[in-house]
Amino acid sequence: MFEEINKYVLKCADLNVDELAYFNSLLISKKVPKKTFLLKAGSICDFEAFIVHGCIKSYLLDQNGTEVILTFGIENWWISDITSFHEQSMSQMYIETIEDSELLLLNPASKNQLLEKIPKFEKVFRLMLQRHLASYQERIFGNIAISAQDRYLTFLKKYPTISQRVPQHLIASYLGMSPEFLSKIRARLAKK
Repeated sequence: MFEEINKYVLKCADLNVDELAYFNSLLISKKVPKKTFLLKAGSICDFEAFIVHGCIKSYLLDQNGTEVILTFGIENWWISDITSFHEQSMSQMYIETIEDSELLLLNPASKNQLLEKIPKFEKVFRLMLQRHLASYQERIFGNIAISAQDRYLTFLKKYPTISQRVPQHLIASYLGMSPEFLSKIRARLAKK
């Protein structure tokens, strides 16, 4: 159960067997059916979740009640509301499973315990946050600077398995376009 998460953290820091065992002892394993909310807007996020298996979305609701997809998470990715988790403030987002999922969770107390006992994990979480921020920044730049078709092609190239697991209307939301416009792009590309 811990093999993939241990591979992940070992890419970030040099940890010994005892340090990994302590880290693993703090993780909470959770199996969650599809269409389950892990977090709702107005709640405080009490987890950082490593996805062992499954697919998860995080999103906001716009003024019309329409989902605006922020991120997708699949195997070997982390998902959380970072602001709500660290500041213990009310979340503005929803996190919901798209598929049956298996997760390994850290809560704020266990994460603090981990960082106090094994300071090397500061580097693990710093690198994780840097990757997360770089991904968001890349997405913002893409939404500003490249065409809708190029955004779609970039998405397919960067996340080839997600497009096969997620409904097209959610991909359209993630890319900042209507499902109808995404259908037109897909039809145009199919003709090429």
